Amino acid sequence: MAKEEQEQAEAGVEDGGGKKKKLIIIGAAVAVALILGVVAFMMFGKGDKKAQKEGAAAQAEGGHGAPAAAPAAGGHGAPAAGAAGAAAGPAANIFPLEPFIVNIYDGQELRYLKVKIELEMVSPAVKAEIDGRLAPIRDSLLILFSAKTLQDVQDVQGKNTLKDEILTAINKSIPPGKIAKVYFTDFVVQ
Repeated sequence: MAKEEQEQAEAGVEDGGGKKKKLIIIGAAVAVALILGVVAFMMFGKGDKKAQKEGAAAQAEGGHGAPAAAPAAGGHGAPAAGAAGAAAGPAANIFPLEPFIVNIYDGQELRYLKVKIELEMVSPAVKAEIDGRLAPIRDSLLILFSAKTLQDVQDVQGKNTLKDEILTAINKSIPPGKIAKVYFTDFVVQ
């Protein structure tokens, strides 16, 4: 009987050892599957967000992936009315000029003025007119900036006055009413 009990005990140890091996293998397989799932989610989850952002940007620009606009009441070539046209309109009508760097006088010494300007056009068609008259526009603005002193441009009122003067100078080179607003995107006096 002792031999039978010993054989059953050995059989139980082998059977129990086999169960442990199976549990370890299954646990390892589950862990590997879980890790692969997390990695796949991270990679594909971020890709979906990038695709969504690119799709939203394309729709805002009216590019590929944007919904087709309804025909405008004014016929072919007329500006489309609607929220999408209004949202994309102002960004499409901005014309950035190269920075201007000029000397200005502060009463005691010469200083440098660096100004970067962006023009808001009434329509994108004005861009061709600005491109064609860019040299006279830059020339008149350089002369305008060079005539300023530090006191003329150091406060908000002076900067707003300068915007009006810039608009007047540009309207001498292109027909008036083509530029809606003037924006300073960089204004440094050193």
